[in-house]
Amino acid sequence: MLKKLLLMLVLFGTSMVIADGVVTPAMSVMSAVNGLKVGISSVNEGQAAFLMENLTQSQQVFFLSIPSQAFWPVVFIATLAALIASRAMTTAIFSTIKQATALGCFPRLKIIHTSRKFMGQIYIPVMNWFLLVSCLAFVTVFGSINEIGNAYGIAELGVMMMTTVLVTIIMLLIWQVNIIVVLCFLTLFLGLELFFFSSVLGSVADGSWVLLVFAAVLYLVMYIWNYGTKLKYETEVKQKLSMDLLMQLGCNLGTVRAPGIGLVYNELVRGVPAIFGQFLTTLPAMHSMIIFVCIKWVPVPVVPQNERFLFRRVCPKNYHMFRCIARYGYKDVRKENPQAFEQLLIESLEKFIRREAQERSLESDHNDDTDSEEEIASSSSRVLVGPNGSIYSLGVPLAESAGTVNSALGSSASFDGSSLDNELSFIHKAKESGVVYLLGHGDIRARKESFFLKKLVINYFYAFLRKNCRQGIATLSIPHTRMMQVAMQYMV
Repeated sequence: MLKKLLLMLVLFGTSMVIADGVVTPAMSVMSAVNGLKVGISSVNEGQAAFLMENLTQSQQVFFLSIPSQAFWPVVFIATLAALIASRAMTTAIFSTIKQATALGCFPRLKIIHTSRKFMGQIYIPVMNWFLLVSCLAFVTVFGSINEIGNAYGIAELGVMMMTTVLVTIIMLLIWQVNIIVVLCFLTLFLGLELFFFSSVLGSVADGSWVLLVFAAVLYLVMYIWNYGTKLKYETEVKQKLSMDLLMQLGCNLGTVRAPGIGLVYNELVRGVPAIFGQFLTTLPAMHSMIIFVCIKWVPVPVVPQNERFLFRRVCPKNYHMFRCIARYGYKDVRKENPQAFEQLLIESLEKFIRREAQERSLESDHNDDTDSEEEIASSSSRVLVGPNGSIYSLGVPLAESAGTVNSALGSSASFDGSSLDNELSFIHKAKESGVVYLLGHGDIRARKESFFLKKLVINYFYAFLRKNCRQGIATLSIPHTRMMQVAMQYMV
């Protein structure tokens, strides 16, 4: 409950920051422009009086107190300051959106890093256009600069209050400051902010309510996305396949282990995703080698190619199933050439197998080899020759002995599970047979007995956001001729 309350506070503060980023450019630029109009129209008392109605009292005093000789330099500086303030706020919005996306609180967007040296220098095209359209809409909706000033005050005070509350929580839980000092800090700052906030709330009926509605919509978007994303990930973790089920599933379905490498893209760092079972029930054959690939973005400019992939085995050796975590920096070229990507992946897998063999040889005197030949099923199988000359083994379980698969690849020698050379040869032959990209699209739907609100949020709002956001593999260059997609729904 406390975590949800903290999340709600953070999301409310984030929505107010974005709203502030929309109204700040409008406030800054219109103030400078209206000040310029007053200066130009100062020779005409009637026009000046009319334009003065569109300025706040402090702005009237400021522009009218400037000597005529210094008016144009001051207007230039004021306009430049307004542009800088607007640009700074826009940059802050980009950074806020990036952090919210990394925490699963905002739909995925295309993020462009403009600097190789500084990670924080980013540009989000969709958000930039969104801020432009929203800013123009605010200027159109509000009738005068007084209304924009009131909306600006609400946004600023909302951000300040949330900052005070969150800093208070940090002082209590992380810094462990004396409770008396914390209460004094909270009373002083939050009291002043609430006093000013109550004064600007009286102008809500004049048009400032538009800003509050805008912030509320942003808050709902972030909360729904976080709720749906978290629920989807927890469901995938809960329904991931166990090793025992994985070992038996292929045999029960009559799955054929065909030559080749299958790259299964998923978001799980551990375990076998349930959508892989969907592949098995959908496809009549499965590749002789399976690699579960998980893409992760790390906060460094570039990840060296020799450190791009991290491997570990999912099952014993004779199952030929691996987990691969592909790491990319924020300035890495994601759309790699497929051939280069596959070659680098195979080379990294070979290094992993060699290193593993060295570690096993060092530990062989202390530990028994759990992946010995005694664990390999000793069942014969029938062989089928395909139209293109490929040899397939029928009746082989999903994770049948590598010797059977090796015969399917045309090798006359039986595979020794502890033999490094044979395993490397098996990988090369699988690579020569081809690499196929298997993409799984998991989705969630509310159960029939769920409440109406949950159905509305999951089946419509979250589904709409997920459909229109940037896909996790959008930055990868996957050849369509070697790509298979399977969809799966989780009932939550």
